[in-house]
Amino acid sequence: MPADRTARTLLGLCAAVLVALSLAAASPIIAPTAFALFTVAIVWPLQDRLSRALPALLAALATIIVAMLVIGSLGWVVVWGFGRVGAWLVVNAQRFQQIYLDTAAWLEGHGLYAAGLLAERFDVSWLVRLFREVSTRLHGMLSFTIVTLIFTLLGLLEVRHAGNRITRVLAGEQAATLTAAIAATARKFQTYMAVRSVMSVLTGLGVFVFALAIGLDLAAPWGAIAFALNYIPFLGPLVATVLPTIVALVQFGSWQMALFVLLSLNLIQFAIGSYLEPRVAGRAVALSPFIVLLSVFLWTFLWGIPGAFIGVPVVIAVVTICAHYPGARPIAELLSAGD
Repeated sequence: MPADRTARTLLGLCAAVLVALSLAAASPIIAPTAFALFTVAIVWPLQDRLSRALPALLAALATIIVAMLVIGSLGWVVVWGFGRVGAWLVVNAQRFQQIYLDTAAWLEGHGLYAAGLLAERFDVSWLVRLFREVSTRLHGMLSFTIVTLIFTLLGLLEVRHAGNRITRVLAGEQAATLTAAIAATARKFQTYMAVRSVMSVLTGLGVFVFALAIGLDLAAPWGAIAFALNYIPFLGPLVATVLPTIVALVQFGSWQMALFVLLSLNLIQFAIGSYLEPRVAGRAVALSPFIVLLSVFLWTFLWGIPGAFIGVPVVIAVVTICAHYPGARPIAELLSAGD
């Protein structure tokens, strides 16, 4: 009946909204748990190898230490890069002001008198405050990281027992299907992070070499920022492209040069992210670009900066698990890339 179908659709939408609100409200617990599960899937091969020569607890601790070193290094790169850019902005704040005033005067000369009123109220300190806010948020993620690492340690100790529990709780075929889905999800997580890491290194090197070649200030910080932010689809490359363009406008005093920087950085991002990466990753982690963008914005809205990073892995997990159940395979097809 059409009425019943409409009622089920409305009920499903209401349930989705409630789930989203619950995820946002419980983010201090659920977000670290999601990151811990993702991290366990990534580092499990190392844990598995170490456990053959060490007791389980020591192997888990060694794996956690390695994970902490990697995460800490990535965090240091981000803080260092943004710190250098922030210091540059403070030193060159008056140049931003002058460029804005010159632009406003040019607009007034073409009949856009409202620009003068805006110029009188323009204060470049908002840009400095923005960078300080970003730095504060990055430092505030320390507690989030600690909780995540604790959950990861406990999760690594439970991986082997989890399979036995699934077998005891579910029937034979159901247990085998769920176990296969979890294993496939972990493999896709590992592929996703391996490919994303290689592409991030290439992106950072490409941006660094380009900035160095044209004499753009902060070449090393731009490369570091491009490398680190490339782990966040769409939003990360956008920030890593716009900020150097603004600096180029101030440094060279030419909108043509700023446009050249913008187009060149977008070309680097496109060549690596949209051409090279899909060919390296193949269909293993292929997702619809629209779904990737939606997931990044949705999970950023729900969980902030951690959500921007974990959004795509969440979709990968949903697609992989749905593909193992006949009734849910249409969902996997809808979310995947390709014809």
